[in-house]
Amino acid sequence: MQLISRLLVFVVLLGRSTSFISPPSLPPPSLSVLRSTVSPPEPPLPLGPSVDLSTELQSSFLQYALSTILGRALPDSRDGLKPVHRRILFAMSSSQLNLSPGGGHRKCARVVGEVLGKFHPHGDMSVYDALVRMAQDFSTGTRLIDGHGNFGSIDDDPAAAMRYTECKLTKIAVEAMLDGVADKGVVPFQDNFDGNEAEPTVLPAKLPFLLLNGAAGIAVGMATNIPPHNLNELVDACVGMLAAREAGALELEDKELFRMVPGPDFPTGSLIMGRSGAKKLYETGNGGVVMRATTHVETKTGKSGKSGRSSIVITELPYQVNKSLLLQKIADQVNDKKIDGISDLRDESDRDGIRVVIELKVNAVPAVVENNLFKKTPMQATFSGNLLAIMEDGTTPQRFTLRGALDNFLDFRFETVRKKARADLDKVESRFHIVEGLIKALESVDYVIDVIRKAEDTNAAREKLMDESNAKLGLSREQADSVLKLQLGQLTRLNGDKLASERATLVDEDKSLNELLTNDTTVRMRISAEMTELKAKYGVPRRTRIEEEDGEITDIELIKNERSVIVVTRGGYIKRMPLDQFEAQRRGTRGKKASQGGQADIVDHCITCNDHDTLLFSSTKGVAFGKRAFEIPLASRVAKGVPLPSVLPISGDDVISSVLGVSKFVDNEFILMTTEQGWIKKTPLKAFENLSSRGLIIASLGDGDSLKWVSKCTDADDVLLGSRNGMATRYKLSSMRPTGRTSRGVRSMKLRPGDELAGMSVLSPNSEGEGEHLLALTDMGYGKRVPLSDFKVQARGGVGVISIKFKSDEDRVRCLTSVKSGDEILVISENGIVVRQAVDSISAQSRTATGVKVQKIDKHDKIKSFSVVVGGAGEDGEDGEGDGMEGEAQPSS
Repeated sequence: MQLISRLLVFVVLLGRSTSFISPPSLPPPSLSVLRSTVSPPEPPLPLGPSVDLSTELQSSFLQYALSTILGRALPDSRDGLKPVHRRILFAMSSSQLNLSPGGGHRKCARVVGEVLGKFHPHGDMSVYDALVRMAQDFSTGTRLIDGHGNFGSIDDDPAAAMRYTECKLTKIAVEAMLDGVADKGVVPFQDNFDGNEAEPTVLPAKLPFLLLNGAAGIAVGMATNIPPHNLNELVDACVGMLAAREAGALELEDKELFRMVPGPDFPTGSLIMGRSGAKKLYETGNGGVVMRATTHVETKTGKSGKSGRSSIVITELPYQVNKSLLLQKIADQVNDKKIDGISDLRDESDRDGIRVVIELKVNAVPAVVENNLFKKTPMQATFSGNLLAIMEDGTTPQRFTLRGALDNFLDFRFETVRKKARADLDKVESRFHIVEGLIKALESVDYVIDVIRKAEDTNAAREKLMDESNAKLGLSREQADSVLKLQLGQLTRLNGDKLASERATLVDEDKSLNELLTNDTTVRMRISAEMTELKAKYGVPRRTRIEEEDGEITDIELIKNERSVIVVTRGGYIKRMPLDQFEAQRRGTRGKKASQGGQADIVDHCITCNDHDTLLFSSTKGVAFGKRAFEIPLASRVAKGVPLPSVLPISGDDVISSVLGVSKFVDNEFILMTTEQGWIKKTPLKAFENLSSRGLIIASLGDGDSLKWVSKCTDADDVLLGSRNGMATRYKLSSMRPTGRTSRGVRSMKLRPGDELAGMSVLSPNSEGEGEHLLALTDMGYGKRVPLSDFKVQARGGVGVISIKFKSDEDRVRCLTSVKSGDEILVISENGIVVRQAVDSISAQSRTATGVKVQKIDKHDKIKSFSVVVGGAGEDGEDGEGDGMEGEAQPSS
C-alpha cells in the first residue's frame, strides 16, 4: 500500500511538472469568451521539487519490502512468532476472550474477528490459517492452541470453516509463552493500526520457540525455513550454555552442543539419514536434512507354513509429505514401469496412525523395491533448511546458526527475567507499604476508629490519618485510603496476624527480587530452573530417529544382486547377459550363440559374476580398471553390446587381457597376476579397493610382454600353471612374497622355445580332498579332467610335467582351471558360440590322455575361453535347467 500511494503521488507530481509533460494543444479562446469572464483565472499551483524516478522507486520498494519482512513474513528470534501468531495468542489471552486451558472452547470465528478488528488489518484467511497451523499436531511439535473440530489432516485436507471449529489456549502456551505479558514493562507494547489498542511487539517466551516449533515464510527477496526440534534437547542445550557462562567459559564447545541437539525432531517422526546435513545447517544456517519414511517388511505365512508374499508397510512419513500425493506418485511410478516388484497398494491409515501397505510380487526383493521407492518417490525427501529470522532488537533480518539462535534467546530471556523482577518488585514494594500502614492502624485501632467517627467526611478522616505530627500514625495517602476501605470485621487480631505473616513474606520476596536485579548468577539459575520445570511437564521423547548412515541412495542399492554373464569381444565390445538365458545342455552339443559372430565379435573373455560384484579389468599393458557389474549395459544373447571405450577409458592400442569379479575386499587375500612371458606376482587385494574406472597401473612389464591372467588367492593356496604345449607346474604361493602394484614380479615356470603360458589356476589347500580336478580345453574343443593329486608340488621356476596330449599336431592348450564335482562351465568360442554344461559330464583322465569332445567346433572356429559356475545344478540333458545362482563366479582362464 505504501508503494502504491507513493507511486500515485509521484504521478501527480509528474502531471504538474512541465519538465515532464507539456500541456495539451487547445484552440485559442474567442474574444467574447474572454470578455465574459467575471473573475480572473486562479494562479497555477506552485510546483514541487523534481523527483528522480529510479530513486523514488528504489526508496519506496525498500520501504515496502522492509514492511513486509518485519510485519508479516519472518518470525522474531526471541519468541519465534510472526506478528499474526503473536496477535492471535495475545487476543486469546485478553480479558475479552480469556480462552484459558481450564475454560471451554470458543468458535474460531470469534477469535479471528477479535484479531482482525483490533490488531491484524489483513484478510481473515491469513489469520485462520495461522491459527489452524498452531493447532495441528502434524505441523507443529508443541501445539500452542487446542483445537476442537476438523483442523485438517496429513493428506492436505483443509480445515473446516472457522464458523464450525473451536479453540482455546494450551497449558504450555500460557505458562511458557504468555506468562508476564500483562505486567507493565516486561515486554514492549505498541499502538495498533488505528491507535485504539496496544499490542506487544514480543511475548515473554520461556523456551526457544523459534527452534522448538520452527517456521516457514517467504518475504521480499528472502525466505526462511526452520525445522522443529525436541523440547528436551533444546532445554539441555540452553542449560548447558548457561552453565558454561557461569563457569566463566566463553561458550559451550560445538561438539557438546551438537551432541545435545543432534538434529531436528519432526512431529511426524520418520528418520534422519546421517548427521552431516544437520551439522552443516547448524554451523552455517543453510543446509539440507535427508528424511526417510519409517518402514518395515511383513511376510505372509501360507497354510503349509511356508513364507508367502512380502509387504512393505509405511508407518511414518517425512515432515510435510502429503500422504495422498505420495500414494499417487508410487502408483504412477509402478504404472510407468519405473519401479518393479509391486503388485498392490493400500492405505490402511486410521485415527491411530499411518499404515500404508505396499504388497510385493513373489520374486521381488523387498530391499531393492524399498530403495527404489526411496530414490524415486517422496518416501525420502530433503528438508532444505534456511535459518533466517528477525534478530537483535527485532528490526534486523539475519541468518543465524544454532549457537546464535540459542545465545540470542538466552540474552532476551535474561533481560525479560530482569524486567519481570523489576515489575514484581514494584508490586511487592507497593503492597509492603500498604501492609505497613494497615499494621500501624491495627496497632492503634481505637484511635483510628475515634478519628473516623469524629471526622466530618472521608477527606477529613484521610487528612487526620495523614497528619505527620501524629506520632502514632502519620500514614501516606495510599495507606490512609487502604485503612478507610477496611471493614469492621477486618479489625480483628487474626487479621493482624495475617498481615504480619504477609509482611514477612513480602520481605523475603523483596530480598529475592533484589537478588535477581543485582546478581547475574541468580538470573541464570532462575532461567535454568524455569526451563527444567517446563521440560519435566511438557517434554516428550524424540520422535525422529537419526540413522548414522548417509541418506544418499546409491545405484547398487537399486539393483537386484542376480547372476550375470560378462562378455568382452576382441572387436572391443562388452555386454552383460542374465545367466538364466543359458540353460544346461548335453556334452558335445553345439551350444547357443552369444554374439553375432564375425571377426569383430570374436569373444576374448567370458565370466559369470554377481551384479553387485566389482569387475577388475586388466589390460595387456598392466593397467587395471574398476567397474561394478551392474554398470555394464545389459544386452541379449545375439546383441553386439556397447563399445568398450564407452564403459572404460582404455586406449586404442591396449586390449583387455583379464576380467575378474570381486565380491569383497578382505585383508588376507591377494591378487595373483601372470604375464605372457611367465612373470608372476601377488599384490594385496586391499590395494585395489578404491580402483576406479579411470585406471591404475598394477604391473611393470618388460619389452614385448603383456599381462594375461589375474586371480584371487591366499598364502595357503597353490598355483597351477599350464603352457600351450601341454606342460604344467604347481607350487605354493606362500613361497612368494607380496609386492606392490608397480613391481614386475618373479619367474613363474621355465618355458621351452616357442612355448608360452596358456593358463593359471589357484588351488585351495583342501582341493584334493574335495575331489577337485584340473580342467583343460584345447583349441579344437577337446578337454578332460585330471585329478589334482597327479600334480605334485614343485619348486617355482621348473619346467613342470605333462598335463595333456593332443589328437592333432595343430592343436594346443587354450585354457585350464580347477573345477569341482557339481560345477558347470560356460565354454565360448571365438565366433561367440556358448555352451553351458556340467563338468561331471567331462571324463576324468590321466595326465597323458587326449581328452573327449567338449564342444563341437566349426571349421574356422576355435575355443576362446570358459568360465566356471560354482555349484551349478544343471542335468545332463538337452532340456536340463541349471540356475547357477549359488556360489561365486570363477574368472576366465
